[in-house]
Amino acid sequence: MTSRYALTIISLAASAAIISCQKKDDSNPAEAVVELPIVETSVVTARDVPQINEYTATVEADNINNIAPASPNRIKSISVEVGDHVRKGQTLVTLDRAASDQMKINLEQIRREYNRAVQLLEIGAGTQQSVDQLKSQLDAAKSQYDNLLENTVLTSPITGVVTERNYDPGDMTGNQPVLTVGQLSPVVKVMINVTESDLSKLKAGMPVSVAFDAFPDETFEGRISRIHPTVDTATRTFRTEIAIANNSERIIPGMFARVSVNLGERSNVVVPDRAIVKQTGSGNRYVYILHNGTVSFERVELGRRLGDAYELLSGVNSGDTVVISGQSRLADGVEVEVINK
Repeated sequence: MTSRYALTIISLAASAAIISCQKKDDSNPAEAVVELPIVETSVVTARDVPQINEYTATVEADNINNIAPASPNRIKSISVEVGDHVRKGQTLVTLDRAASDQMKINLEQIRREYNRAVQLLEIGAGTQQSVDQLKSQLDAAKSQYDNLLENTVLTSPITGVVTERNYDPGDMTGNQPVLTVGQLSPVVKVMINVTESDLSKLKAGMPVSVAFDAFPDETFEGRISRIHPTVDTATRTFRTEIAIANNSERIIPGMFARVSVNLGERSNVVVPDRAIVKQTGSGNRYVYILHNGTVSFERVELGRRLGDAYELLSGVNSGDTVVISGQSRLADGVEVEVINK
């Protein structure tokens, strides 16, 4: 009994010593193993990147004519509808001729009086002054009649398409044009707003690329036709006109267009898209840069997307080592372990 009791006490004492040692080891930070975040990195460099600016715009007719009479009048008939093609000189609208008919009667009366005055002058019974006065009245009446007669028939001054109709037969004309005719061939145009910094890179005749939602699989060529010389004080931009060939008249006013303008090349750092980190709750973008085993959190300004990479306008220098994998466990100043595949 005595020896069995002694063995039990020795065994308990040994177990307590082992437990005590284990607790001591676990509580010592110097002896604990620190596991570093594992990341993959890439060395980035600068390269020449095409500077392609994109603008959105709405298609406009190259030339627009508002069809309206010189003075208010009642509409008798309109021979076209919106979307109809018209030719130059084609009759589009006829107006009431009551005023012109009355003016024609007055004109004929003045003409008879003038002829009578001329006859009296020839036989010595009249005066040159009377003839001159009636001649002036005749000329004024004829001019007024011709103007009224011209405005009872409205014709198209261009070949194009009717893009707007504001009245119906029987209406009295007002401030708006009766019809609007737009010229869609040989070109249509779009207007873009260019910043002051890009203005010096543009010139008339420069080619541009234009895409339309209506033709998703096609790209159209356009050219800068005009750069307005005055700045819009509200936006600090210059209006620039783009002409697009449209002989087939497939492109029509109102279409949404995306214009791409190549402004040359510039040397900028390009990083893999996997390196870009978006800050939660904001639109800011960041990149982790590795220096001597630790990472720093640097804000960057993105340029163009280039396939699976991004052009950077600021934030990273050529030759920097950036983290492209494992960012979820990182923070500014954290030490990391690099394992590149």
